[in-house]
Amino acid sequence: MRIVFIGAGRLASNVAPSLKQAGHHILQVYSRTLTSAENLAAEVGAEAITDLSDVKGGADVYIFAVTDSSLPALAEGVGASLRRQNVAADSYAFLHTAGSVSMSVFTDCAAHYGVFYPMQTFSKGRRVSLSEVPFFIEGNDDHTMQMAQSLAQTVSSKVYALSSEGRKHLHLAAVFACNFANHCYQLSAELLEKHHIPFEVMLPLIDETAAKVHSLPPVEAQTGPAVRFDRGVMQAQLQLLADSDFHARIYDLMSQSIHHSYQETLQHD
Repeated sequence: MRIVFIGAGRLASNVAPSLKQAGHHILQVYSRTLTSAENLAAEVGAEAITDLSDVKGGADVYIFAVTDSSLPALAEGVGASLRRQNVAADSYAFLHTAGSVSMSVFTDCAAHYGVFYPMQTFSKGRRVSLSEVPFFIEGNDDHTMQMAQSLAQTVSSKVYALSSEGRKHLHLAAVFACNFANHCYQLSAELLEKHHIPFEVMLPLIDETAAKVHSLPPVEAQTGPAVRFDRGVMQAQLQLLADSDFHARIYDLMSQSIHHSYQETLQHD
């Protein structure tokens, strides 16, 4: 397919090269920052642009890999540019990559529109293989669904149809599993740094914790003082957090949540 990327950030920098490698033709890469547009465009053999009025017709799909807040204005701008060029409305589709934004954001901008959401965490300078990354797709009609599915299947073996409402809950679950978990790593690193202990000592523990849930339900993989509600250990650890009421509250709430989940499991067994 012929593709124009709107956005050149972390997600686009992973997805665009994978689509290029899969045989798709990336025509243009738009970014507000010329350097970002040029860097990604050079990698995928595309034209770099920084003005929405320079977005060309001729693409089969326009993929919006941008922040949620900027998506409506960018969609409107690209749609207006294509209309000025008299590009036939049924000749292309708009797809966005956001987890919590409804596909209806495109309702007034394109005839065919939907979602192309890779559920993965992307970081600057770190390339992720998309072959096992689940893609969640949605379309306002059969044509768009087939296009999104075909596109996703060229880079991933795991493609699922999911409504905008369902994707909101999926994204929320991902925030707990990824963003909140990573923040706990940060808190751990800060505690260790205060006592000149390298964070790398945590890596085997982190790796095993993640590996266990490939074969065990998370509630069965849970260990630690909160599961058995060992008040002595928990109170001692809270004392170590006495200089930070905020972190102490996080510890207390997480411990209560862990113990509550464990108790509920026992009741259902």
